[in-house]
Amino acid sequence: MIEIVKPALEHLPSYKAALERGWSPDNVRLLEATREQLAAIERDPVAFLADLDDPQAGGGPITLPDGKKVPRLPGFRRWIWDGEASGSIGFRWQKGTSDLPPHVLGHIGYAVVPWKRRRGYATQALRLMLEEARAVGLAHVEITAKPGNPASHKVILANGGKLVERFFEDAAYGGAESLRFRIEL
Repeated sequence: MIEIVKPALEHLPSYKAALERGWSPDNVRLLEATREQLAAIERDPVAFLADLDDPQAGGGPITLPDGKKVPRLPGFRRWIWDGEASGSIGFRWQKGTSDLPPHVLGHIGYAVVPWKRRRGYATQALRLMLEEARAVGLAHVEITAKPGNPASHKVILANGGKLVERFFEDAAYGGAESLRFRIEL
């Protein structure tokens, strides 16, 4: 059994240890994101935690992988917790609509530490995050996954997801083929 917890100082040592083992909470930027997070934790742990919870989109612009800057969306991150850091799940949205800008691949993204995969943690974490999405008032959420990632497809389908399209990601993410799933709320 897992829970999704709001990142806090009490959880930070365990989360940092997962990063130090080489895990990345970012499925796109991978180890670059890991290095950035470790540096941010070292600089100012309180500020690092505050940056993970921004439901008013008060932070500065986001830099896409291609270097382009775009406005920040409201969003927050929760840590997948089973007594220690087991992964991360994030949720972002546009106020007043279930639609997302073209450069945003989905409402929800998640990553489980490799040493705790195949335990159903991602499925449970997504189910819990859907409750948070309902509270924001969205009609649906979209989640993307690569065609060659059947583990993620299984997680999404287990939570009521339906495949809505094959598409090519925004050029900022490399233009690779991806699948878009929708979960009605």
